[in-house]
Amino acid sequence: MQKSWRRRFHLPAVIGTIPMILVAVGVFVIGIGFSVLWSFTSSKLFPTYDFVGLAQYRRLWADSRWLVSVNNIWFFGLMSITCNMVFGYLLAVFMDQRIRQEDLFRSIFLYPFAMSLIVTGLVWQWVLDPNLGLQAALRNLGWSSFSFAPLVDAETAIYALVVAGIWQGSGVTMAILLAGLRGVDEDIWKAARVDGIPTWRTHISIVAPMMKGAFATAFVLQCVSVVRVYDLVIAMTGGGPGIATSMPAVYVIQLITVRQNVGQGMAAATMMLLPVLVVLAFGGIILWRRNREAIT
Repeated sequence: MQKSWRRRFHLPAVIGTIPMILVAVGVFVIGIGFSVLWSFTSSKLFPTYDFVGLAQYRRLWADSRWLVSVNNIWFFGLMSITCNMVFGYLLAVFMDQRIRQEDLFRSIFLYPFAMSLIVTGLVWQWVLDPNLGLQAALRNLGWSSFSFAPLVDAETAIYALVVAGIWQGSGVTMAILLAGLRGVDEDIWKAARVDGIPTWRTHISIVAPMMKGAFATAFVLQCVSVVRVYDLVIAMTGGGPGIATSMPAVYVIQLITVRQNVGQGMAAATMMLLPVLVVLAFGGIILWRRNREAIT
């Protein structure tokens, strides 16, 4: 019994993880708990404990700025996650061909992910700025009638954010899916070629289903990054024109710091937490099923 306990709980390892556990509990768990608690109060500039029930949530869902933010995050999330998964997989297939200078290409594709989102947003803001970027460059080359300024149009600004998000996130998706591709047994490829199965069909019908774990990891990572998107919006559009590109994270920060409404801000933050919990639960279920299948 004692040996079994020692194998399960290695004392030096437990001691080494104590600081991490304390930080996780003190910063994340307690912080989230107070955020949820204050969402049921009438807190303004400073947190109070004057409980008002679900009043803050009713005000939140009656606010047009919040509704616009929710619609934007759904559109941005659907477009960016879909494109990142598709482009990431295509890049992974390209990299899996044992090309020359693979390390160089991998670094190029991963470089945007290594950059700060503030830097990414500023770069794309300059590229799309009508006075500094693509429009100005082409007009200087002689195309005086060329017009391309998506950031100043409320109808197209959100698409510019999607493009920047894809540029920033497809590289890390490629890296995760490439690791999954490299884990596929070579005999499977040989058997598919012997049976005359086209390469594209092999990827769709055989290889991709075998990479469920890699796809789930990339999907969860993309979902979490979408929910907390803030820096990219602030750097590129500031939530404008007007509130056309406002996101829930931007709404929460502005509500707390500018409008000084902590209670409603915490209600919005709690609503942002719910999809993250759903995604984490989804990932946990997949991991549990994989472990169970591995045991059986």
